[in-house]
This record gives sequence, structure tokens and C-alpha cells, in this order.
Amino acid sequence: MQGSALIAFILTLFAGLATGLGSLVVFFARRPNLKLLSFGLGFSGGVMVYVSLVELLPSAQELMGSAMGEAAGKWIATGCFFGGILISAIIDKLVPEAENPHEAVPLEQIQAAHDGKTTGGGSTLPSGTNPALARVGLMSALAIGIHNFPEGMATFASSLADTSLGLSIAIAVAIHNIPEGIAVAVPIYFASRSRRRAFVYSFGSGLAEPIGALLAFLVLLPFLNDFVVGAMLSAVGGIMVFISFDELLPTAREYGKGHTAIVGLVLGMAVMAISLLML
Repeated sequence: MQGSALIAFILTLFAGLATGLGSLVVFFARRPNLKLLSFGLGFSGGVMVYVSLVELLPSAQELMGSAMGEAAGKWIATGCFFGGILISAIIDKLVPEAENPHEAVPLEQIQAAHDGKTTGGGSTLPSGTNPALARVGLMSALAIGIHNFPEGMATFASSLADTSLGLSIAIAVAIHNIPEGIAVAVPIYFASRSRRRAFVYSFGSGLAEPIGALLAFLVLLPFLNDFVVGAMLSAVGGIMVFISFDELLPTAREYGKGHTAIVGLVLGMAVMAISLLML
């Protein structure tokens, strides 16, 4: 069990720290490439929707079926799936719209920050004097950290139950975390002109996932069984579907042109499908 726990923790750490990859955009891009961001968000949404409906929910139904009986297991797992959607919706409702990372930062705000101007058409600001945009980045980091906490617990629990399943979830979460890292790093960088600060805040927001895994190991490990793991898998599947349709895809359409977001969505599904077939 210790070996399995170590592998589960490593997979969760990999998924969580993928936010740091998103922050690297501030090192290479002089101006935000919104078309690439749109494609990446669509790709992430495709990965998460596919793995939730094709892998997580069926696996949860199978696990809960072994504990409760096939028919009852399917009903309970499906209820937990929609329960995950409800939990995400409640959390989303409690976060003020202006500080919600699920709400796209207006395009003109990003461009104004890049040019060193206020969004209201004011004069050019010196480096590091855009507190409003800095607050967007800080609140995004906090909110993303809160959202990542249960994801870390679920990735850890699923990896304990089945390493290949945990790997597929970790890959899906990692891909999802890359644009989240961008969402934190871009406003922090354009507010402070500090690449280091943008990287640290973005990287740090992903630490909530391994912390969630550590809590699952210390507190929940004695209680983990087929029923509990199945409930967590189906709930996190619902959470991922909600995030995809409420955050990733609308934001991808906001920043993209034509069918950029849809191309990313389809390719994300295809890549996840191929990766699951190869596991």
C-alpha cells in the first residue's frame, strides 16, 4: 500500500504543478496569444468532458456496483456525478463574479494591462502599479487553489484504486491546470512586470492538489473502499464537466475566432481517447 500511495502522490503532484507550465507563457510571449489560449482552453475542455463521461463515471458505477449491487451502484454513482456538478455550481455562486476565475477577464483589460494603461482609457501606468489587475491574479490563484484541493484528493484516491485510471485522471487534470496557470500568471505579470512573481503565484496555486492528496492519505486512507472511491470519482467527474462547460469552453469562445475553440475541443477528446486506449 505504501508503494501505491507513493505513486498516487507523485501523480497528484504532477497534475497540480502543471499550473507552473501555464505560467511559462510570461517568459516567452511578449503579448498574449489569445488564439493559442482559446485552442488550449478548448483542448482542456475536450479532455475533461471525455475522461469524465467515458472513464470516470463508468469506473465509479463499476466500483459502487461491487459494493452496493449493480443497479443501485449505477443510480448512486450517477447521483454523485450530478452532486459534483451541484457542488461546483454552489462554489461558483459564492465567489463574486468580478473575482471568479470562471469568468473570462475582458479582452480589453488584458490588452490595456499589456500596454500599461488603465481599462478606462487613463494615462500610462508605471510598472507594477495596476492593483486592480494584480487583485484579479491573486483572487484567481486563491480560487483555483480551492478548486484544486478536492481534485487532488480524487486523483490520489483513484490512483490508489487503479494506477492506470489515476494516470488518465492526472493527465486530464494536468492539461486542465495549464490554462489555469495562464489565468493566474498573465494578470500578475502585466500588473507587476515581474515574471518571477507571476511564476511563483501560478506555481503555488497548484500546490493545493498535493496538499489535498496528503490530507486524503492522513485522514481518509483508513476509510477508502470501493464505495468511497466510486463516490469521489463520479463527483469529480461532475466537477470537471461543470468546469468545462461553465469556464473553459465559454472562455475559449470569448478569446478565439471562428472554430478555434471547437477544433481544440475535438482534438482534446481525440488525444484523451487515444491515451486511454493505450493505457
